[in-house]
Amino acid sequence: MIRIKVCGITNLRDALFAAELGADALGFVFYEKSPRFVTFGEARSIADGLPPFVTRVGVFVNAGMDLLARAKREAGFDVYQLHGDETPEFCSGLGERYIKAVRVRGPQSLSAVGLYDTDCFLFDGWSPDAYGGTGKGFSWETLDSDVLSGRFVILSGGLDCENVSRAVREVRPHAVNVSSGVEASPGVKDHSKLRRFMEAARNGENRG
Repeated sequence: MIRIKVCGITNLRDALFAAELGADALGFVFYEKSPRFVTFGEARSIADGLPPFVTRVGVFVNAGMDLLARAKREAGFDVYQLHGDETPEFCSGLGERYIKAVRVRGPQSLSAVGLYDTDCFLFDGWSPDAYGGTGKGFSWETLDSDVLSGRFVILSGGLDCENVSRAVREVRPHAVNVSSGVEASPGVKDHSKLRRFMEAARNGENRG
């Protein structure tokens, strides 16, 4: 069954609506340059209001080890998503479960996959001046590789109500991730778009 992660959550109303629709995971962005940035306290207040079976993901870009540890204590999330230029050695030193984001420019971008000690990767579009949340996609054919065998693939980058069904059919990812594609404005979800996105993702799986 396709899993769905809704990222860039900034308020409890959107979080509860996503959970009501059956979102498997919600992402909280702790990167200050992002328009979807939330503080640890804000994330904690939202996380504390969620049902128990929704996975809470903390999204970071090139954060130091001390900050990551403090964030886990204060913000109340379950899994790290490392979305920057974190090295395999740094990630191994974390000593906890994590999702490693890979910004895809071409087939060569997959070469790093085998270096990390995680089996869970999020593939996003590449941008020269941002670390995600841009709505930019990439060629899904890039992911057709033996390198990904046995990996948990989360497809991201430019997904919206119009293309997620096709993405699920063609890529067959374990999960899809959406942020800007279901927004009314940065950090504020459009509930109609979010409902349509989740319906389309599941429809794509059923038609696959």
